[in-house]
Amino acid sequence: MKFTSILTGAALALGLAGAAMAQDKTKVGFVYVGPVGDGGWTYEHNQGRLAVEKEFGDAVETVFQENVPEGADAERVLTQMALSGADLIFTTSFGYMDPTVNVAAKFPNVKFEHATGYKRADNVSTYSARFYEGRAIQGHIAGKMTKSNVIGYIASFPIPEVIRGINSAYIHAKKVNPDVEFKIIWAYTWFDPAKEADAAKALIEQGADVILQHTDSTAPQAAAEQAGNVITFGQASDMGEYAPMPRVSSIIDNWAPYYLARTKAVMDGTWTSVDTWDGIGAGMVGIGEISDAVPADVKAEALAMKDAIAAGTYHPFTGPLKKQDGSDWLAEGEVADDGTLAGMGFYVEGIVGDIPQ
Repeated sequence: MKFTSILTGAALALGLAGAAMAQDKTKVGFVYVGPVGDGGWTYEHNQGRLAVEKEFGDAVETVFQENVPEGADAERVLTQMALSGADLIFTTSFGYMDPTVNVAAKFPNVKFEHATGYKRADNVSTYSARFYEGRAIQGHIAGKMTKSNVIGYIASFPIPEVIRGINSAYIHAKKVNPDVEFKIIWAYTWFDPAKEADAAKALIEQGADVILQHTDSTAPQAAAEQAGNVITFGQASDMGEYAPMPRVSSIIDNWAPYYLARTKAVMDGTWTSVDTWDGIGAGMVGIGEISDAVPADVKAEALAMKDAIAAGTYHPFTGPLKKQDGSDWLAEGEVADDGTLAGMGFYVEGIVGDIPQ
């Protein structure tokens, strides 16, 4: 009887120790708009999650929910994560902004991080990357390599982030090729391979021999490969399986350092609400390997631009620049301020078509 009670006591002690260890773990949640296997945006956010697990080991527990629609479903998922004991939750799409703020107000002890949004609270931070820096480099390569002078652009939603990218790519394509023309298709989705493929095919039928995308799947790459003689750029992730053609380079989102830093801040009690907007210089935006399909001189120019942006000696939005309606925007040598860029709702001069409302 005495032997049994010792075992029972030991088991109880072990159980309590295990419970204490579980409570000591920092629980980090991630909410994704697409599947982790999308090969683009969500894939890279999930790489950041895996980096958190690798860095902190048994000190953290991560959970994630993929394919969460923007809106009421997001609010439900966030509420469930908070109720399950999450200490920190990353919400990784623009449309999660209001759901994040709403749920955060109900769980003041939980820290929230919202990607690409602008609404903050005491327990809500915002973070984004200066993707437009990478678009400038893509635009330069595209303008140099197009033979038809028609560049197609698959846009997701008409929000400032996407409009900035279109403008940046166009400005730099136009600088090196005055005859270049942009054709833009709004897909109204972040991830829908069938819709993205249809958009790519439609642009190719309209004469585009370069396709840029602000959507998350590799479907446009596959459509371009099938068409032949069309070049593309990886979006959010390298999409290197399509190199050296049609994918000639890419914008790579590197979220891991940010996720590591913010998780560590929760763990050591130093987390505060901040707004982060980093680019090539800080390593949040990477430029994928430029393939040998790009002429050596064009590659050298693109890499020089990358280095200048990283060093802060060149800004993709540097005047003289006019708005689409012909009105003056930036004078010679003037650089766009972050406030204007963050709220950008206009095309630059030369782009044809209206921004959907």
